[in-house]
Amino acid sequence: MNTRVIPRSGIVIRAAVALLCLCTLSHAGAADLIANKAAVHSFDSHETMLIEALDDIRSDRIDAALGVLHNLVTVNPKFRLAQLMYADLLMSRVRPINDFGNNYSVRYDQIRSFRDEARARWHHFAAPPPQNRIPDALIKLNDKQSHAIVVDLATSRLYLFENRDGIPRLVNDFYATIGKNGTGKVTEGDGKTPVGVYFVTGFIDSGKLPDFYGDGAFPIDYPNEWDQRNGRTGYGIWLHGTPSYTYSRPPLDSDGCVILTNQDFNLVSKYIAPGETPVVLSNGLTWISVEDWRRRQTRYDALIEQWRKDWESRNADRYLSHYSTSYTGLGKDYKGWVDYKRRVNPSKRYIQIGISEKSILLYPGKVPMLVVTFEQDYDSDDYRRKYMKRQYWRKESDGQWRIVYEGSVS
Repeated sequence: MNTRVIPRSGIVIRAAVALLCLCTLSHAGAADLIANKAAVHSFDSHETMLIEALDDIRSDRIDAALGVLHNLVTVNPKFRLAQLMYADLLMSRVRPINDFGNNYSVRYDQIRSFRDEARARWHHFAAPPPQNRIPDALIKLNDKQSHAIVVDLATSRLYLFENRDGIPRLVNDFYATIGKNGTGKVTEGDGKTPVGVYFVTGFIDSGKLPDFYGDGAFPIDYPNEWDQRNGRTGYGIWLHGTPSYTYSRPPLDSDGCVILTNQDFNLVSKYIAPGETPVVLSNGLTWISVEDWRRRQTRYDALIEQWRKDWESRNADRYLSHYSTSYTGLGKDYKGWVDYKRRVNPSKRYIQIGISEKSILLYPGKVPMLVVTFEQDYDSDDYRRKYMKRQYWRKESDGQWRIVYEGSVS
């Protein structure tokens, strides 16, 4: 039987072109990209091998790419993206390929999801976050918040920060899956991941969950107070792992949860403290210098301190100037709050307010808003109470920050 031999150069070019669309963000080599990442923290060796293979393909080093992918699928046979790429390159040895995922037994939507995963992983290595920078959302962490999680929903990346002497320092990051219909959750069942500031509320062991959720789950407090005020519905937004039959899932593939590989989930879980760890879910991140971060923290600390002093002054008008006319909280709307405080504050012989364990987080979105959580120790001549309080401050049209919600943290 005669077999038509396709020139190897033509096959290689077609293979390279088929995958080059994934690799257009940077002309740096994989070694440089990986070195930049390693300079900041450790990284997933399986993802590193995938990046090396993509770079080899882009640079027409097909034999090298085949070797890397062969090793990768050997050590991690559940990595379906790597399996698909490996199959593509093997197929290119016998016939031209003209698209990513030439295995005709795989549906187009699956091929597209694999392509999106490859692009998301490469994007992170080609355009990593700047070193020695902090997301502007992490304004202040308290002493009990040893770590914080920030998820860039736009790039499918979860960042883990450590609270080092009060300064958030990036210690690692991970590829993540989010809602199949994107972001901005509004209603139950919309398949979207919420945008906002949340807190981990607990842990569910894998033994109490279907295999679908992987090695466990950390629920977060969606819908939070702001979500509820804005009529957002739904529940069961978790950070969890992947099913045992796969390594990772496509970037948009959950019902709203944030998903990590089991390997990454188990690493991150060591640093999560239910009731304390904040989780910021944002469409894109703004990274600022430590110097700018210190200035912002000082400015917002002063805002809260002035509110505290004006409460202690017993001058109701000064105290109420910190509250928005759209305020709701503690069972009262703005009018009810004004009437109550104008009656109560002047009647006290003294008011002393102690604030400790304070955290300040910037809420993602177009309208600047702060989520401030602290332990409040209220003492007056006839009443004393100590509890955790949470406030939402919003920058209003006149440029002033005012409280739009406050209540106890359950």
